[in-house]
Amino acid sequence: MQTKTKALILGVIVSAWLLSGAMAQQAQESQPHISIVQKWLSSGHADSSSSSFTHWDGEEEIPGSCATCHSGEGFRDFWGFDDSAAGTVDHPVVPGGVVDCDTCHADGAGDIEAVIFPSGMRVSKPGSTATCLTCHQGRQSGSALPVATADGGDDSVNPELRFINPHYAVAGAMLQGSLVGGGYQYPGRSYMGRFTHVPPFSTCTDCHDPHALEVEVASCGRCHGTNDPRAIRTSAGDYDGDGDRETGIQAEIDKLSATLLEAIEVYSAEVTQTTIAYSTNYPYFMIAEGQENAGRPYASWTPRLLRAAYNYKFVISDAGAYAHNPHYAIQLLHDSITDLSTVTGARYQIGERPN
Repeated sequence: MQTKTKALILGVIVSAWLLSGAMAQQAQESQPHISIVQKWLSSGHADSSSSSFTHWDGEEEIPGSCATCHSGEGFRDFWGFDDSAAGTVDHPVVPGGVVDCDTCHADGAGDIEAVIFPSGMRVSKPGSTATCLTCHQGRQSGSALPVATADGGDDSVNPELRFINPHYAVAGAMLQGSLVGGGYQYPGRSYMGRFTHVPPFSTCTDCHDPHALEVEVASCGRCHGTNDPRAIRTSAGDYDGDGDRETGIQAEIDKLSATLLEAIEVYSAEVTQTTIAYSTNYPYFMIAEGQENAGRPYASWTPRLLRAAYNYKFVISDAGAYAHNPHYAIQLLHDSITDLSTVTGARYQIGERPN
């Protein structure tokens, strides 16, 4: 079945489901329902052609650990909204579903007591953010790094090490900062906890349209004087060391991210003798061009290199880090750059570290 046909049928089914309960109501009440469906159909949650939902095409079922977030059916199973045991997906979930209406609107979604993150840390009484935090937390945490790198010295290549991928869409972990430990936090350093905003903008749907998922930029502009959220800055620090304190905080994050990637490349070349390169696609970190086995997954990891690479991927995996928790992102970048440079002696342009 063609993707467009599937999407059309899906839209008709959902529209009929939403509107069926309104048939007995006055006609003017149906328009909001139609608008909600249209918004949802335009969102990534409904995009049945996305690799987020097609990755398992041709397979009998979606693995349980993936089905929780890549299928509305799996999400309801995980939380026990289908009368199954909560905390696990305990029945097969076939491919083809999306994040549908009942994913967030199922009975019981508003009663979730706590969301547990990959670190084992929990956010209690999450309220309306529970459904968002369940899936936008990544699949790994910074606490996985000390476990994986316990054997050997910080700068010794360990052929058994492999890249630890924090996964995608880590906004919830970024937002909570050190409260859930999504990034690798260097010993002896302090890290930002949950990023707090003014009370009217303290939950996910205060800033994002709950159905279209887009940022409500008009709300940002009313206080910050710009319709470009990436241009917003509320702190005066020069974090990337370029002397410009007027650019948006995302510009600081972008520049520090680029600096960290440079530091990763320099360290790999000098310490492991195999230069690393980053790709936006799996396996993410590969052997750089001009090296033997160029393009193959990078396998010359040292513990120090793996920690920095994890933090790089964690920060860039949240395109909204500038709003979710900019100082936490900057702290992770700063500390990773500094740690690598203690070995290579390379000097990088970085500014002050937020406290």
